Amino acid sequence: EVKLRPTIHATREAYKLLGKDPNRYRPSAEALCRRIIKGQELYQINTLVDLINLVSLKTGYSIGGFNLDRIEGDLILDVGEANERFEAIGRGLLNIEGLPVYRDDRGGIGTPTSDEERTKITTDTAHLLMIINAYSGEEGLQEATEYSINLLKRYVNATSVEITFAPMEMKS
Repeated sequence: EVKLRPTIHATREAYKLLGKDPNRYRPSAEALCRRIIKGQELYQINTLVDLINLVSLKTGYSIGGFNLDRIEGDLILDVGEANERFEAIGRGLLNIEGLPVYRDDRGGIGTPTSDEERTKITTDTAHLLMIINAYSGEEGLQEATEYSINLLKRYVNATSVEITFAPMEMKS
C-alpha cells in the first residue's frame, strides 16, 4: 500500500508525532501516488512543477518547490501554530496547525501537504528552491537529489545548482 512506502510512512509518522491526522492532511507524495492508482490524471502545471511531481512519485518524498525570488528573509522549519492557515495552491485556506511548516519573514510558505500561493512556481520563475522532506533519514536522499538535478539540467536547462543537506531539527 502507498502509505507503507518508507518515505511516505516516515512523513505520516512525523505528522502523527505533531498531532496531525495524515489521513486528513495527506503528504503530497502520497496524494500524487493515490491519484495514479485511482487512474486519475496528474495536474500539468508547468515544467518545473511537473518535474518535482515526477521526483516525488518516483521517490515517495513530499517535495516543496518555491520561487526563491518570492521568499523574504531567512527560511526556517517550524510547526504550524494553533489556528494558523495559509493560502494553499489550488486548495484555498489550509489549516497548517501541527504540520511541519517552512517559514520566511512573512509567514508559512510550505508544508509536506501543500505549498503557499505567494511563493509558488510559475512560468516566470528564474530561481527555484526545492526542498525534499526526508523524514525517513538519509537513505535514498542522495539518489533523489541527483535525479532531481539531472531532470532540471535536462528539461529546464538549469545552469547553477546548489545543494544543502539540512539535518532535521524541529523547534520544541
